[in-house]
Amino acid sequence: MKSKTNPGTGKTPLVPKEYLLPFILLTSLFFAWGLANNMTDTLLSAFKKIMSMSDFQTSWIQIAFYFSYFCLALPAAILIKKTTYKTGIIMGLLMFITGALLFYPSSQTMVYGHFLVSLYILAGGLSILETTSNPYVILMGPEETATRRLNMAQSFNPIGSVTGVILSKFFILSGLASYTVAERAKMDSEQLQTVQSAELNAVMGPYIGVACVLIVILLLIIFTKMPKASDSNKSLDLVPTLKRLFHNKKYFYGVITQFFYVGAQISVWSFTIRYAMSELQINEESASNYYILSLVLFIGARFIFTALMKYFSAGKLLFFAALMTVLFSALTMFTGGYTGVICLMLISFFMSLMFPTIYGLTVTGLGDDTKIAGSGHIMAILGGAIITAFQGIVSDQANVNYSYIVPLVCFVVVIAFSIYIERNAKSDLKTV
Repeated sequence: MKSKTNPGTGKTPLVPKEYLLPFILLTSLFFAWGLANNMTDTLLSAFKKIMSMSDFQTSWIQIAFYFSYFCLALPAAILIKKTTYKTGIIMGLLMFITGALLFYPSSQTMVYGHFLVSLYILAGGLSILETTSNPYVILMGPEETATRRLNMAQSFNPIGSVTGVILSKFFILSGLASYTVAERAKMDSEQLQTVQSAELNAVMGPYIGVACVLIVILLLIIFTKMPKASDSNKSLDLVPTLKRLFHNKKYFYGVITQFFYVGAQISVWSFTIRYAMSELQINEESASNYYILSLVLFIGARFIFTALMKYFSAGKLLFFAALMTVLFSALTMFTGGYTGVICLMLISFFMSLMFPTIYGLTVTGLGDDTKIAGSGHIMAILGGAIITAFQGIVSDQANVNYSYIVPLVCFVVVIAFSIYIERNAKSDLKTV
């Protein structure tokens, strides 16, 4: 799926004309899973209030969500290796829609575990979509512009994220009753059930709405001719492929780094509302405004860094961004108040570069191993479950401020990887 330079200009196209419509459809999927990811982040604050849970108990939302990513990524890679990318996209959307629709029966049973199962199924669909879409974008044009192209597609992911938080703010968090934990403890079972039922219906609504939109996207993709991009050799050879990838140091270190980066990102965002509530003495709905602002910064920075990649190597930009996240994580821990909240939001600005850049640097040029290699990065999203749970424990034992030591350490890992890349990379790791 390589493309020649544009006639008469000598410039290598970011997205060749023949792939423009499929690229736009894929970009809509980046938007869709961004929306789902960040609606889920707000559920931690919602369920903490609805069911009077600890930070660790609410972190089971992220454990269910990102453990599903881990479980489904490799099967998704095997699926698209044996069939086509389009098949993977359709399968992912079907699971995404099913999980979202299951929020309705979960809201009726009012059982926390049922919501976790719904999220597990939904996230399984997202895992398939991400495993499929990221390498698909890499292959939709010249190898020289692969990392920039992926950054461009990923730029629409945080737009979906902002949309998800806005939906949560107006349809979920605004639907939470103002009763405190102490007041809920004094209610009789019937009164408490009435309050919780209304709140869980508010949780359910946006997910049903998203499912309806996804059905439309699914139909568009089914009836659109997408580039096949399937391997001429469909023999799996899974063990030899995994051995090759395991012995590829750049790829191996990249997947480990991705695990820590995703864990840091999800941790930062999962506790943003809690941090703002604690430092500014405001409720969940008001605190969500700062989360939205964080995502707006994330979006703006994604486009800025994509543009800068024309002039600076990906490794140098990654080093600078990671250094800034370490600095602002430390300031978030030790300042507090409005200063702490601003520093917390600035972490999002510098995080924006990391996922697609780590992915692109380690997957580009792997040929027939690309599909399995891409699944490794999606499996690394398990970091969002493990590291967020660990931050929840630190928050419960100390406070939410000091819990930001957890993402700080993760960002140090990203710094180490960027140094490795710059020391070992040659001209082929620089973007055009």
